[in-house]
Amino acid sequence: MSDESPWLIVGLGNPGKEYAANRHNVGFMVADLVASRVGARFGRSKRAHSDVAEGRLGFGGPKLVLAKPLTYMNLLGAPVASLAQFFKVPVSNVIAVHDELDVPYGQIRAKRGGGEGGHNGLRSMSKSLASKEYARVRFGIGRPPGRQDAADYVLSDFSAAERKELDFLIDRAADVVEAIVLEGVEWAQNKYHGS
Repeated sequence: MSDESPWLIVGLGNPGKEYAANRHNVGFMVADLVASRVGARFGRSKRAHSDVAEGRLGFGGPKLVLAKPLTYMNLLGAPVASLAQFFKVPVSNVIAVHDELDVPYGQIRAKRGGGEGGHNGLRSMSKSLASKEYARVRFGIGRPPGRQDAADYVLSDFSAAERKELDFLIDRAADVVEAIVLEGVEWAQNKYHGS
């Protein structure tokens, strides 16, 4: 793998206005912020059934391909694999940004590989990429309160209390994405897991 290989950053979410502010769509929110930071604009890719933006991280820096698949979460692996193939992105340069029930709200975690933790989007990606060795930026949403079903919880909007911190946390998640691209997963863990 050369240093010239682009990075594919996939925001996980569901298409459609009714899902836009859901916990499950935080990956889209982070992808939007990273795109705006690098001056990239999303356009529709019919071939990959995704909204795609291209830019560079810093002047002459690594090329970023940002994607928001327009399939539903459980089918997003095929567009991701299609984009990775088209842009010649190795699995080691793929980053999935997603909501994570097993991480408390307010925490962002970076990792490479591992299980999918019941996340249908990750399961679909792992299957289509034939690998689990991509990086993940796990945006903690915590467990549902009381007896609320996890599926209903992830498809609900952030609470008023959570929204007070949401912009800061999306900004932090975008920082973690950039840190992985520039310095690697381990460096990002050392810098961001303590806070």
